[in-house]
Amino acid sequence: MSKSSKVLKIKIVEKSIFVFLPQEVSLQNSNFNFMQPLHILLLILGYFIVLILISYFTNKGGSNADFFKAGKQSPWYLVAFGMIGASLSGVTFISVPGWVEASKFSYFQVVLGYVVGYAVIGTILLPLYYRLNLTSIYTYLEGRFGNASYKTGASFFLLSRVVGASFRLYLVAVVLQSLIFDDMDIPFWVTVTITILLIWLYTFKSGIKTIVWTDTLQTLFMLVAVGAAVYYVSTDLGLSGSGLFTFIADSDMSQIFFFDDWKSGDHFVKQFISGAFIAIVMTGLDQDMMQKNLTCRNLKDAQKNMFWFTIVLTIVNFVFLTLGLLLTVYAQQNGIDAHKDQLFPTLAAQETRFGFGVAILFILGLIAAAYSSADSALTALTTSFSIDIMDIEKKYDQKKQVIMRKRIHILFSLVLILVIIIFKYVIANDSVISKLFVYAGYTYGPLLGLYAYGLFTKWNVKDKLVPIVAIATPFIGYAISALSAAYLNFEFGFFILILNGALTFFGLILIRTQKN
Repeated sequence: MSKSSKVLKIKIVEKSIFVFLPQEVSLQNSNFNFMQPLHILLLILGYFIVLILISYFTNKGGSNADFFKAGKQSPWYLVAFGMIGASLSGVTFISVPGWVEASKFSYFQVVLGYVVGYAVIGTILLPLYYRLNLTSIYTYLEGRFGNASYKTGASFFLLSRVVGASFRLYLVAVVLQSLIFDDMDIPFWVTVTITILLIWLYTFKSGIKTIVWTDTLQTLFMLVAVGAAVYYVSTDLGLSGSGLFTFIADSDMSQIFFFDDWKSGDHFVKQFISGAFIAIVMTGLDQDMMQKNLTCRNLKDAQKNMFWFTIVLTIVNFVFLTLGLLLTVYAQQNGIDAHKDQLFPTLAAQETRFGFGVAILFILGLIAAAYSSADSALTALTTSFSIDIMDIEKKYDQKKQVIMRKRIHILFSLVLILVIIIFKYVIANDSVISKLFVYAGYTYGPLLGLYAYGLFTKWNVKDKLVPIVAIATPFIGYAISALSAAYLNFEFGFFILILNGALTFFGLILIRTQKN
């Protein structure tokens, strides 16, 4: 492949920050053409050497208690800070700034909804998880309904995380392939294997105990990259201090609230309510995110973590949107043809404009954002499969449990490699990938319904029928969504999550039994 034909394919789909998809972006003309592949490779290797060193100093022991819950000794402030990076993947890192040109600051309506969702997590879900002393949050379903419900909830999480984590890693692998490995004639599957191996190296022994610390570093890299970009762009535009705030407030692109068209995906009610439910299911009902919270010393620390995490995440998202506004104005004033997901990488990589350091920070920030979500996903997949599916705590002694956990960790590393390669060679096209993250509303919807039913009713259910309800729900939800779009011109958008949650809830009512 020649340098002139290399492309980095990235795209945001229909105003959804959860999708990061193929669109041609010329590397020859804009992205990192002044940086040699060897420079980037050395930068990445240096970055991972630091992560592996952190792993070395934090993995004393390597027990399952460390791997799953960090011995419940994590400082809450480290957990809170590290969760920022895990929440803001490489998708958000590039796509949120690119959001502003087309949809202004409308995404902040979703962020405000997050605040409500995180409040629910802190006041309802965290007390439940700590009271039951859970390692896997899906163990709650076993005590509430029975084994079939428990396995169903865990299976839906595993499905969601395997595809979601694989897709995020696929994007990083595509970047690395374009920037480095094509020049070295190294095939894509080798790039993928190296990518997963690097994650495995610093997580295989102590899992979440290590990730609490590595995520803190990776969050720092990401925030420094964004902060540097805001500084350099605003300085170039002649903005500083109060002038910057006035400029943002006066810009038409900084409009946050939209109440005009209730059918529009930008309508406040849709965005706000959906944001609340997205936070509940993708943080509060997600083993990946909750596993970090459960490493805190006690419930009070976990709630402090959630409180400060909410505040910082809200501010960080506003900074991302501010960066998007500044980059858009900068591109327009300088006649640079860069839009949406092309915007940040194109401008960040212009050495003559912002300097070599900004390009380095951009690369580090992108990798940090991507890996801070991927490493914890691999750990969470290992934890859930070990505890929920294999029942290792019930079936094996301590020594055998460690052996089984290590084998499962390797297994899911191989699974991620396989799924990423499938993305590349089988389904890597716009028509399929554009739906990948929409499906999160279908897989998390049954989890939302199960937990809502368990927490807010006293009914039992016919446990053996729960898998049927959970599996049927996404198909019914898809049919309703398609029909409403075709005949009512109503797009569910993020509301598909709420629809599937409601369908599961009512399905459980149909198979209810006596009250507890």
